[in-house]
Amino acid sequence: MRVYEGNTLRAGLSQMHGLRHAYAQNRYEELTGWKCPVAGGLEARDLTLEQREVDCQARLTISRELGHEREAVTYAYLGRGGEV
Repeated sequence: MRVYEGNTLRAGLSQMHGLRHAYAQNRYEELTGWKCPVAGGLEARDLTLEQREVDCQARLTISRELGHEREAVTYAYLGRGGEV
């Protein structure tokens, strides 16, 4: 993250962390077929059991793509998940 921030600052850009949020939200919709909670999608309590499983897998994929290994880090980007 520090390398990324250093490179964007040298390029005259700042506040680029929002790109991670946009990426995570777009990727979530791509993987699940619906918007994430923070973008107006269903809340975790409204997901079916099948949707909860899809939600969990999508979050794990996105977490890894963002350089993490825990679904919980996606809460900041996507809202609360449909944990099973």
